[in-house]
Parts: sequence; C-alpha cells; structure tokens
Amino acid sequence: MERILVVEDDLMLSTGLCFELDAAGYATQAAYNCKKAEYLIDQERFSLVILDINLPDGNGFELCKRIKEIYSDIPVIFLTANDLEEDVLSGYDMGAEDYITKPFCMPILLKRVAVALRHSGMAPEKQGNTDGYRDDFLQIDFGALTALRGGEKLSVTPNEYKLLKVLTANAGNVVTRKLLLEKLWDCDGNFIDDHTLTVTMNRLRAKIEDEEHIYIKTVRGLGYVWENGT
Repeated sequence: MERILVVEDDLMLSTGLCFELDAAGYATQAAYNCKKAEYLIDQERFSLVILDINLPDGNGFELCKRIKEIYSDIPVIFLTANDLEEDVLSGYDMGAEDYITKPFCMPILLKRVAVALRHSGMAPEKQGNTDGYRDDFLQIDFGALTALRGGEKLSVTPNEYKLLKVLTANAGNVVTRKLLLEKLWDCDGNFIDDHTLTVTMNRLRAKIEDEEHIYIKTVRGLGYVWENGT
C-alpha cells in the first residue's frame, strides 16, 4: 500500500484529502506545517507528498527542495491556491511532478496521484521485506549478504544485492531504470551507466532464475517488476 504525506494547514481540507485518499486505497499521514512534515520525512518513507505552498512556518517550495534532496525519487504534487504562472513554473523547477490549483476536482486529483505514482515506479521500501526474501527455491539475506538458489550458495556482487533489495522491497510494482541508476554505484563511487545496469541485471537473472522460477520481469520502456518466482 502506497503511503502519502499530506502537507496542508487547512484542517478541514486536510481531513477531507486524507479521507478520500484512504478510501481510494492509500495510507495517509497529515502534517499541518513544515516542521511536522520535515520530522515525518526524516522518520518515515513515503510514496508521494501532496504539498501546499503557503504554510504557517515556511514555504512549500523550500520544503519540496529539502524533500527532493533527501529522496529524489519521491513524487511531489503541489496543491495550492497560488495560480500565478511564476509560481507554477517555480513548482516544476523545484522538482514537483504536478501542480494543481484550488479549487480542484477530487476524482481528477486521485487520477493525477495515480499517474504520479505510476511514473515514479517507486513504492515505499518499508512496505516490502528489507531484511531479505525467501521462498522454496530462493533465499536472500541482506543482513548477512548471503543468497541460496535451490540450496546452493550463490556468488552475488554488492551491486547485485542492491538491485535485489530495491526490487524485492517493491515487489509487484514497476521500479524504473532511472531509479535503479540513482540507487547504484560501484565500489569506487562511480555511477553505473545504462548499459552496465542491463548487463548487471542479466547476470543477476542468470544467477537466481531457472526455467521454472522467473523473478524479474522487464516492463519495456519503464523498468522491472519483481515477481514471486512464477
């Protein structure tokens, strides 16, 4: 279940937003000012943030900047009464995925939330099992950095473990190539390029899969999905 942080100082509007989002199958957390929002961002992992600009103790633009510095992959949607062109442009410049002005239509907001989540390809890592993965064929322990396939120990590289951790934590959801490239780097601190990601993914598949157990599905043009060995 995707978790959404709603940063809105209007208590009635915040309550209504959280109610509609919860009813649509999301799990919401409300913050009424920048201080509470920053605390929640530091303590928890969210799939998406809905953010007002005019907050009692700060500016939504600066809060968006801080959020993107911590978690560049989290989509942010501005929901605000500020409809000036320069404000809209500033919102996108800060890295927001969308900018919605009040008053708004709730069904359209829900659609745009779903689109932003789909484009990000990122569900919160805390929803998945970040300690490891286990079924009758494949066992992975991220704490001990060990992996077994059919009872036999596998030789898995650090970057392959990173791939496995992101994929299994987001099982059933598309993880974009862009996100994986941001998550991966080699032992010398060099970023992995697109070709190297493809090679690494193919090697990982060869190690963990066989004809009867397929875990990593390619979604052409987007990224990859972890499936439970079917």
